[in-house]
Amino acid sequence: MKKIMILSGAGLSAESGISTFRDSDGLWEGYDVMKVCSTKGWIEDRAYVTDFYNKRRTALKDKEPNHAHKVLAKLEKKYYGRFIHLTQNIDNLLEKAGAKEVIHLHGTLTDLRCEACTKTFDIGYAPQTGNEVCPHCGNKRVRHNVVMFGEAAPEYVHIQQAVKECSLFICIGTSGAVIDVIPIAKAFKHSIIIDPKRQKTVSMYDPKTYIDEYFEHFIQKKASEAMEDMMGIVDKFMKG
Repeated sequence: MKKIMILSGAGLSAESGISTFRDSDGLWEGYDVMKVCSTKGWIEDRAYVTDFYNKRRTALKDKEPNHAHKVLAKLEKKYYGRFIHLTQNIDNLLEKAGAKEVIHLHGTLTDLRCEACTKTFDIGYAPQTGNEVCPHCGNKRVRHNVVMFGEAAPEYVHIQQAVKECSLFICIGTSGAVIDVIPIAKAFKHSIIIDPKRQKTVSMYDPKTYIDEYFEHFIQKKASEAMEDMMGIVDKFMKG
C-alpha cells in the first residue's frame, strides 16, 4: 500500500505570519536564539525563557491557517491511514485547518510539560504564570512544551518509522538546517521538495550543490502557491 510521508517546516506557516525560527542574525523576534531555545539558557534564566514562549503563545491566537495548511488537512482526510505528517513547527495551524494526525517533532506552544512526570497538558493561548499544577501528578514545576537544544527530541523516532512505511516523501518549507533531509530523500525513489528558493547543501561530502537535486520533483514556489502542482503529482502517484 502506497503511503505519503510529509516533513514540514517554518516555510509552511510563514505565510500566516509566523516568524521563522532563526534569522541570519541569530535572533528570533529580537531574542537570542541560544538564550531562549537551549537548556543552558533555560537553566540560567527560566523567567526570561518563559516570557519568550508566553509572547509566542499569545501571538498565535490570532494567526489563521493559510491555503497550504488547508490543502494538507484535506490531503490527510483523502488518504487517511496512508499519510504521515511530521512537522517541525510548534504552532497549531494545521490543527486549526482540520488536520487530526499531525506529529509535532519539536513540541507544541499551546501545551505545558510537567518536569516530574513529563506528561503534557493544554494551556491554550494563555501565558504561563507560575501557578500551574500538572493535572496528571500534581507537580508544580512545569515548563513550555518545546524541545530545546541540548535535550532529546523523543518524537524523532517517528522519522525513521515513516521512512520505512512510506513510498513518497514530501518536504515543505524547511532548509534542512535542523533535520537533514538529504538522507531521507536518498531513501525514497519518489519525492517532492517545495521551497521558494534553492537551499545549498552544508556538508562538504555531498556530491551535489543544492538540496533539491536529491529530490525527484522540485516545486520552486511558496507553500500555498505550490499546492496545485503538489496535488497533481500526489494524486497521479497514489492512483498509479
